Amino acid sequence: MSVTKDDVLNSLAKIQTPGGVPLTLAKVLSEITATDGKVFFSMTVDAAEARAWEGIRAQAEEAVRAIPGVKTALVALTAERQPGSPSGIKPSASHRHGAGDSPMGKQKAIPGIKAIVAVASGKGGVGKSTTAINIALGLRDLGFKIGLLDADIYGPSVPRLTGVKEMPKLTDDKKMIPLQRFGLSLMSIGFLVQEETAMIWRGPMIQSAVKQMLQDVAWGELDVLVVDMPPGTGDVQLSLAQHVPLAGAVIVSTPQDLALIDARRGITMFKKVDVPTLGIVENMSYFLCPHCNTRSDIFGHGGARHEAERLGVPFLGEIPLHMSIREGSDAGQPVVETDPTGAHAEIYRAIADKIKTGLRLQAVVA
Repeated sequence: MSVTKDDVLNSLAKIQTPGGVPLTLAKVLSEITATDGKVFFSMTVDAAEARAWEGIRAQAEEAVRAIPGVKTALVALTAERQPGSPSGIKPSASHRHGAGDSPMGKQKAIPGIKAIVAVASGKGGVGKSTTAINIALGLRDLGFKIGLLDADIYGPSVPRLTGVKEMPKLTDDKKMIPLQRFGLSLMSIGFLVQEETAMIWRGPMIQSAVKQMLQDVAWGELDVLVVDMPPGTGDVQLSLAQHVPLAGAVIVSTPQDLALIDARRGITMFKKVDVPTLGIVENMSYFLCPHCNTRSDIFGHGGARHEAERLGVPFLGEIPLHMSIREGSDAGQPVVETDPTGAHAEIYRAIADKIKTGLRLQAVVA
């Protein structure tokens, strides 16, 4: 049975808002996406009324899921300050306020997860997602129980990297059940939308969706949840640091100066929100010709190591630019899984081992 936007609107019209009008007349709904039984939309409300609207969001999600033919639904609640309203963010500690007013005071641990590690990059195109999944597999090989969250809403990569195209099922209490592949628990917006679907969402919508994928998922017991972050230093990174206690961040960069400038920004951002940098990875560090064994430093070499030394953060390792890594990623067969005794898998596992050491120093994992 095909679900249409009108079906969704008819269902939402039965819900009364805090103002006493039907939800469909409250002028808070975004464009509704309804394809293949998957329904997505957001509600944008005044930040001062956000708490009162959370129950409405839950009602809306439940009502949509009850429509015949709906397989999954995601309703994001976004809150925006109206012009002239007081700022929702307090000044920093150096500007005369108590520690309880800090934005970090909003953090809420996810039950069952010992440590959350963000894999981030200052810019796109540096191989962050491929690095994230192979690090996750490296941590798995070290004996950890690992989850992988794809937080890149605009460009989710985990479905392609894992070859998983299924849709998450729901628990009795309406939480999404992570999909399983390679011994990892996986969640991605890409499991809920088709690969070619354009997610035309504003920053607050993205923040809300990421928050739901963290807290409305039945992750179970995990040693480490690896979060594949979107590139940059924007709303999602800040929101994640504010809402969940991050054990640390891994920064992925290529050796070239342009990438290192953006990597530096990423480290600075995490430092400002009190998230330790577990280290820098230099991806596409060099190219070793498979025919003549000649090494070429296509993007330069050693830049990430020097930057790590300059900033006083650990250097985790160098990953070469190699066809087998790229081909495995495109085919949904990460190299740590398909060639576990190969040289590249050993590099990723060595990086994972250094991350493990960093987490042990914080006493968040055994």
